Amino acid sequence: MTAVAAGPEVGFPPRRTRALLESWVADFEAATHLDGARIHVAPQEDVGDLDTGLVIMRPCDSELSVYMQPRGFDDPLWELTIPGRDFDVTMTPLELGGLAAVVLDASRLCTYLQYRSLEWDRESGRRRRVSAPGGS
Repeated sequence: MTAVAAGPEVGFPPRRTRALLESWVADFEAATHLDGARIHVAPQEDVGDLDTGLVIMRPCDSELSVYMQPRGFDDPLWELTIPGRDFDVTMTPLELGGLAAVVLDASRLCTYLQYRSLEWDRESGRRRRVSAPGGS
């Protein structure tokens, strides 16, 4: 078993640019039917114009937003946030089914972005593999 390590001799871990994230979103949209949901990679202030990866999905005809982002700097794993509301939301069964479809689409997109982040992180060459204790 191997572990991934980054040290001063390796440098900082890679950061995803907004353009890279937008290309991943475009790839996902080309391969998936989203029933009109809009996906936006939010610009964020960061050193060197590198973004931390905030992606927002907004379904058509709904006030719901789903935010996706890496769990933190140097973390290729992603998480979803559905912001809370100050009021109750009443829906018809059809509207609830539409909401369920949006949440499923958001889950699929977030999983895709996490996969691409893991893949890109490994291929970047900015990290080195080291053997785990007792491993080969």
